[in-house]
Amino acid sequence: MPTGACGINCDVCKLNLLDVCSSCGSGKSAEARNKLEAQKRIFGGTCSILECACMNNLEYCLRDCNSFPCDNFSLGPYPFSQGFLSMQERRRHQKPPALTPNKVTVTVPPEYWDDLQEKDIFTLCNFTLADPNPSGGLVFRFLNEDVLVDIGNRCLKRLTDGQWEKTDDPLLELVTLVYLNNVNCLHPLGRDIVSSKDLREAHFFQGPHELKTAPLLERYGNDPDGFRKAAEHLGGKAMDMADVSYMLLPFPRVPLYYLIWRGDREFKPRISVLFDRSIEQYFPADAIWGLVNLVSLLLLKGPDEIAARIYAV
Repeated sequence: MPTGACGINCDVCKLNLLDVCSSCGSGKSAEARNKLEAQKRIFGGTCSILECACMNNLEYCLRDCNSFPCDNFSLGPYPFSQGFLSMQERRRHQKPPALTPNKVTVTVPPEYWDDLQEKDIFTLCNFTLADPNPSGGLVFRFLNEDVLVDIGNRCLKRLTDGQWEKTDDPLLELVTLVYLNNVNCLHPLGRDIVSSKDLREAHFFQGPHELKTAPLLERYGNDPDGFRKAAEHLGGKAMDMADVSYMLLPFPRVPLYYLIWRGDREFKPRISVLFDRSIEQYFPADAIWGLVNLVSLLLLKGPDEIAARIYAV
């Protein structure tokens, strides 16, 4: 599909069909370099959008650039209206709906909080490396930020301007409560790293329940540097397990391993998510699916949008 870096699909343009205008191509394509040279020769200047995409080695601005929409779009005469750009900026800061593998809105059963109230906080902190909080709850490190489990008020809180404020994140709340209610001992880490196919409930991760890695592959399959930036922003630790691989910690003792293999002439890019075997001691299969979905979404958003605190209420 001859789509330009700006997002215009030249397949549906009559100018392209008539050979009046050729596609600019993606920011990484030979077509883009040829188009820039032609623009310099004919017009004495270049399209700022295409030149920026080429300079930053990005294929498509709408998908790959965390600064979209930028001044190259908002100050230029085309290709998008101000209304479209405003919609993009607004919706990029919205939180996607939290859904189960069956596309049902995630809800947190109140009995999960009932069960947590019966737990000994100091024992939980010992098992999970969380810290007790004066409120009677506990604080754990979720990727690159601290989250307070406020047991008395039955909610999760994040720090905003130095103050703990309630956050509406049902998927994180659900997997956190599942974890805290199921952890009952310390398990050694790093001895047995497995894929979803090796877990006891491997049959779950098929069809509509397959781990949602396709969007990550679409975004980062040909952009390993972009994946590195996103993973490191989330506190990821580089590993020597694939062309690009990182260990991420949604909970201090629950590692997820994201592995990317670059494509070549014979093979397409691939992505895998691996687990420490101990994960199945804490999470049923649907909660593992939810945890991976939660972390993958943050990787997909990239560091700039994460920094915008999309989860704040």
